[in-house]
Amino acid sequence: MDLEQFLIDLQQRVAERCADDASPQMQEDAFTEVVLDQLAEGGGDVCYHQADRHGRRPASKVNAWNLSADGTALSLFVALYHGSTQVEMVPRAEVDKHFKLLRGFLVRALSGFHVELEESFEAFDAARRIHQVKSDIVSVRLVFLTDGAVRSAEVEKEQQPGFSTSYEFWDLKELRNLAMGEPEPIELDFVKDHGGAVSCLARKDATGEFTTYLAFFPAELLHAVYAKFGMRLLEKNVRAFLSAKGKVNKPIQETIRDAPHRFLAYNNGLAATAAAVRVKDKGDGHAQLEWARDFQIVNGGQTTASIHHAKVRERADISDVVVQVKLTVVNDQSMVEEFVPLISKFTNSQNKVNTSAFSANSPFHRAVERLSRTITFQPADGMERGNRWYYERAQGSYLNDKNNMHPPAARKEWERMHPTAQKFSKTDLAKFEHTWAGLPYLVCLGAEKNFLKFADGQEADGEPPVDEMYFRRLVAKAKLFREAEKLVSAQGLVGYRANTVAYTLAWLIEKSGRRINLDRIWKDQRLPDGLREAISVVCRTVHSHVLLVGPTIGRGNANEGTKKPECWEVLRNMPVEVPSAWESEWALDPYVITRADTAAQGVEWDRLRNSFLSDFRTFGELEVKTGKPWFKNRNHEPISVYAVMTWEQLCARPGFAAGKRRKLMDIMEAILLLSHATVEVHA
Repeated sequence: MDLEQFLIDLQQRVAERCADDASPQMQEDAFTEVVLDQLAEGGGDVCYHQADRHGRRPASKVNAWNLSADGTALSLFVALYHGSTQVEMVPRAEVDKHFKLLRGFLVRALSGFHVELEESFEAFDAARRIHQVKSDIVSVRLVFLTDGAVRSAEVEKEQQPGFSTSYEFWDLKELRNLAMGEPEPIELDFVKDHGGAVSCLARKDATGEFTTYLAFFPAELLHAVYAKFGMRLLEKNVRAFLSAKGKVNKPIQETIRDAPHRFLAYNNGLAATAAAVRVKDKGDGHAQLEWARDFQIVNGGQTTASIHHAKVRERADISDVVVQVKLTVVNDQSMVEEFVPLISKFTNSQNKVNTSAFSANSPFHRAVERLSRTITFQPADGMERGNRWYYERAQGSYLNDKNNMHPPAARKEWERMHPTAQKFSKTDLAKFEHTWAGLPYLVCLGAEKNFLKFADGQEADGEPPVDEMYFRRLVAKAKLFREAEKLVSAQGLVGYRANTVAYTLAWLIEKSGRRINLDRIWKDQRLPDGLREAISVVCRTVHSHVLLVGPTIGRGNANEGTKKPECWEVLRNMPVEVPSAWESEWALDPYVITRADTAAQGVEWDRLRNSFLSDFRTFGELEVKTGKPWFKNRNHEPISVYAVMTWEQLCARPGFAAGKRRKLMDIMEAILLLSHATVEVHA
């Protein structure tokens, strides 16, 4: 796919997140969000800040940041956004300038300049946290983002004292390659860059499917590779994907410090993969490993990061440390996407690894993908041609499918049928569903972590059935979320837009009793006017809530506060005066949660049970009213016996499995619907 076409697609995705009159800074924030979503696990939180040089303090700029859970690995992002539909060339001087500004922010943050910032600024959270953990930071990753094309990959790489510093950029070309599933692979030249070839034993499997090399890597080699490539080495590592980045293992540190010569005996070593290798055959199964392409550590990321930590932070002597490495080369490249994750999964099996990392291949996601290729939205007036919402189950499939259309006329028709604005990914899907389920604090965890929570729920409780009705309502949720992003942006609120959107929609969905009319949104492909006005009004209160309550719950960090259930509990019970017009747009019946996620069911249970706390009608009476049977030996019990229980107590009740809990909530829902219908008739 050429850069011009990719640029047009990129600008459309940025425009989806902005109001039509968005300022240049808001557009740059939206661009940063789009790129961070694409980088997924390598992403971070938007925290725009820019300052000129002042006294001894250097000029600075930052657009986003990310800190590993243990505070050892810091990523800082700076953006240069043109917003043009023509490819802009970015000279080396401009790249150097932005890296210098990013280093300026780092220097300011380490010095404690957060005390001079307003606490409502997102950059305040970033600067203060960096200052708090400055003695723990081992590695800093500086990242330049741009919608232009960088002329030269050579940049000024100034190292910062006290930790290793890596530099990387994502320009138009790199983003295109990533979007099409073609990121630049890691190449290791052992002869040229690492002191010579590595001795190994080679063994092919009986079918010729793969070749395995057993080798011993000096720790200095692993340190050098990790210092250069960082978390990129672990992109296919499930444990790295699921856990904190850069985690340091204390026993590994102790071995390096106290008994480095025993490291080989104590440590399990690494499992790695490569797409191709160059070896010198020495006969009888012996070989010299000279070069490897697309090198990935699929098990042993913690070992590698800990060696790097010992070298850089502890100033440890690692010259006697040796690590065993099992390197697998898959001979059939068409099998890489299937085979490598399985290697990662099974080599990590000494500790439980949730299969949610692989869940995009589950029947649920495949069914959503299949329906997205067949269900067409048809405009009600019949004058316009219909189009589809494209579910990108696997990253890059949208661009690959478009690229494979020939001749040009066919590609143009495909683009019309599948507009970029109507593409959504698996992380988008999880965001839409968790917002509807009343779990905005999970959405605020970020795209990948939220998806893992969603997938964990499906793994534990089963996937919901996917039919045309489910898909249409899923698309309506997508439309609801994306229109809300624009409406919130139009209010000119400073910072925390993503948090505000999730909490605003969750509040409105909760207050409507989940009766926001998804079928109408699907049919019209737009939000009703009353709902649009409600979003614009409620988001102001929500934004204030994030700024005032978020820091209290998040120990001074507003963004962290929104990731806590307590933040949602305070908001969900908060009264907000909303224009009443939106209520007339509600559906008659609620769109109940269809998936079996226990956390989502807990939210639904709290909504339902509050209406039955003092209801002493027996299940026998309720069965007559609703036609929904309960268990005969319990028909004499009043429904309040269960309503007074919390969700945790209900789940812990012996013999009360998921099916029985669902049946109880169905009865409650039916009673509420009957009560609502009676009120409407009397009205």
